[in-house]
Amino acid sequence: MKSSKVSWIFRVIAAVILLQTLYFKFTGAQESIYIFTTLGIEPYGRFAAGIVELIASILILIPRTTLLGSLIGLGVMAGAIVSHLFVLGIVVQNDGGALFILAVITFLCCAILVWQNKNAIPNLLKLKF
Repeated sequence: MKSSKVSWIFRVIAAVILLQTLYFKFTGAQESIYIFTTLGIEPYGRFAAGIVELIASILILIPRTTLLGSLIGLGVMAGAIVSHLFVLGIVVQNDGGALFILAVITFLCCAILVWQNKNAIPNLLKLKF
C-alpha cells in the first residue's frame, strides 16, 4: 500500500505512544515497577515489554515493515488491555485511566494499519534469503 497521509498519522500516533512509555520502563519509574510487580513479571517483563515496544515502533515507522510492526503492536497492546481489565484495573495509581486509554488508542491505530496493509499479509509468510 502506498503511504498516505492518513496512514502516516496512525503510524506516528502508535509509534509516539509506544516510544514515550519506554522512558518509564527503562528508568524504573515507580508506576512501571508497580504495574509489572502486580503482574508478577518485574523486572524482566518490564524490560522485555520495553524492547518489544521499541522494535514495534521502529517497524511501524518503516513503510516496508509497517504491517509486521503493527501486528507486534496489536499483540503487546492486547496484553496491556487484558492486564488492565483483569488484573490492574482501568485506573492505575490514580492515573485517571490514562494508561488504559493510551493502550486502546495504540491498539486501534495498529488495527487500522493492519487493515490498511492486509494485502501484504501473504508476503509475511514468504521467507527470502
